Amino acid sequence: MTNSRMTTSPSPLPTSVWLPGSHDTEVAPAFPAVLPDWAIDKIRREFTHRPGRTPAALWRLAIHDTDAGMDARTPCVVHHGPDATGAGRMPLLLAELHPDTLPAVAPHSRYGSDEQGAMDDGWPGFFHRAHRLLREDGLLLLATRQRRDAGVLTDPLGLLIASARTAGFRYLQHIVIVHGHAVEDRIVPAPPEGAPPGLIHCDLLVLRAEGSRS
Repeated sequence: MTNSRMTTSPSPLPTSVWLPGSHDTEVAPAFPAVLPDWAIDKIRREFTHRPGRTPAALWRLAIHDTDAGMDARTPCVVHHGPDATGAGRMPLLLAELHPDTLPAVAPHSRYGSDEQGAMDDGWPGFFHRAHRLLREDGLLLLATRQRRDAGVLTDPLGLLIASARTAGFRYLQHIVIVHGHAVEDRIVPAPPEGAPPGLIHCDLLVLRAEGSRS
């Protein structure tokens, strides 16, 4: 089930809501992943099989920290489509960012300064490296969810989008992945095991790599 609505920003961006199918179960993903299996399957259907293109492989990262050397510690799984062979396809990268393992960074922290080495740290460093991995029309799918700070759910999306734009990505779409099932005219919450109280969805941002590479 997918519903579309428009944001209220000056340049409206599409927002979709994904719900599991009637036979999909909500199973907590292995740490540090964020998305349930049914959402991964839907991502593969929606983004790796495009009309007129050879099905692409889906590179999936599960990121649990942004400290120095994070690339060597980040697990990567490649999901190959039934006909995905060779190179020359639109690159596609899915990064799952587990918020409970990442530091809360204020928008005006050192990551936005001219401090030497800052662009290699944290969110900015991750987005710049991801941008260099993708072709100019490549897609970065960024999955995360709210985190609980001092007992309050906080949303990391604003910081992530700002960092991605600085690195040369264009924000295309926001997909809300609901932890729940539609029953008649309402949604019955079904949070994954171990989720913080009040969590009923995770977020998937669709970003496109643009601009020149450094």
